[in-house]
Amino acid sequence: MLKSLRITLLGLLASTVAFGAAEAGRRPAERIEVAFVLDTTGSMADLIEGAKRKIWSIANSIVDVNPNADIRMALIGYRDQGDEYVVKTRNMSGDLQGLYGDLVRFCADGGGDTPESVNEALDAAVHDISWSRDDDVRRIIFLVGDAPPHMDYPNGPKYPRVIRDARHQDIIVNTIQAGQDPETTEFWKDMAELGAGQYFAIPQDGGQVQVMSSPYDERILELQGRIDRTALPYGSSAQQDELRAKLATKAAAPTAVQVDNSEFYAKRGAVREIVTGGGDLVDDLRNNVKKLEEIDQADLPADLQGLPTDALKAKVAERRADREKLEAEMTELSKKRDAYVADELKREQPGSAQDSFDRRVTEALSAQF
Repeated sequence: MLKSLRITLLGLLASTVAFGAAEAGRRPAERIEVAFVLDTTGSMADLIEGAKRKIWSIANSIVDVNPNADIRMALIGYRDQGDEYVVKTRNMSGDLQGLYGDLVRFCADGGGDTPESVNEALDAAVHDISWSRDDDVRRIIFLVGDAPPHMDYPNGPKYPRVIRDARHQDIIVNTIQAGQDPETTEFWKDMAELGAGQYFAIPQDGGQVQVMSSPYDERILELQGRIDRTALPYGSSAQQDELRAKLATKAAAPTAVQVDNSEFYAKRGAVREIVTGGGDLVDDLRNNVKKLEEIDQADLPADLQGLPTDALKAKVAERRADREKLEAEMTELSKKRDAYVADELKREQPGSAQDSFDRRVTEALSAQF
């Protein structure tokens, strides 16, 4: 069954990553770093709501090609002088679960006029984000908005210089225009050309994208709930609360988002995590992030504190065994779901969803990676 959801800026990530890898004539990078620079004024409300639904499907499109890819993302929201904020930045991180939580809390407000503080936001993305300096990294910026930059602010940054700095760091700058404002089109095309990236135009509300549901989704969600209940938050009280909050945010997401999240979890390569960012004792031990003997008793979950070493190891081993049994079933379900979706796509009539943007992204990934 096909359900209609908003197309979003995140839906463009996979196509440009594939384009960049093909253009460079090399294998996909082991690390992919992406900064989303997003206009969060009121006119972008529909697109932002759509963005909250698609982050995991885009992450999936990357791990489908490279399960061991180290995916990192940053988020920069911008408005204009006189609004609640000019630029709000979340630094580059592999904690996609945390980024999703930040995105969920993003609300569109303010604005009401043009231009906006685009230059300041780009400057923050290029100069204030912790980009990796390694060679085997793809660095990508997506600028998403519907209004041109202020070129009249005295002493403010200007995009030609900022994008020149980006290219010196091998950062690709792509622009995504929401709506049809001709002045914005002119600027956005110029930015993409300077940034060795691509220009995309989408409807003001983000447009439409097709998302498949399957007979396996209910079981996937049930399994994910059981997997999540094997979590053992540890560390300080704040760290344990953070992990519980991530699990709660994940469980509260729309069904399609939860399924995409679970598939991302099932498809990861050597590193498996209930949620990104660490904080779960079972995952951190099996991923060799920590050793049990290095952890203070006070940082253990309350029900494990004071246990003899052998009993403690047995408890953790039991949780790990339960989880890995559930994970094996999740992996098989994920494969069956992928096969089901692929089969359903073949049944569609030409000219229907064949022309949807997300289908074109999938085709680009298959052809160009």
